[in-house]
Amino acid sequence: MTSPQARNDDPAAIDARLTQIAMQVLKVPTLAYRNADALDFHEVSVGQIKLALRAAYEAGRQSMR
Repeated sequence: MTSPQARNDDPAAIDARLTQIAMQVLKVPTLAYRNADALDFHEVSVGQIKLALRAAYEAGRQSMR
């Protein structure tokens, strides 16, 4: 059986990568809840969402190597 580190599925590492994608692609400064609608909801385009999903998919694909 493969260990979590060998598969790169450490929850903290995944959260860090998702936050990086959100910051770079979606221009969202954090994925942490801040308990304020003005801070927790963001207007993003369909194109930005597609790019973010593609980046997340690619990150997952790379982690399996």
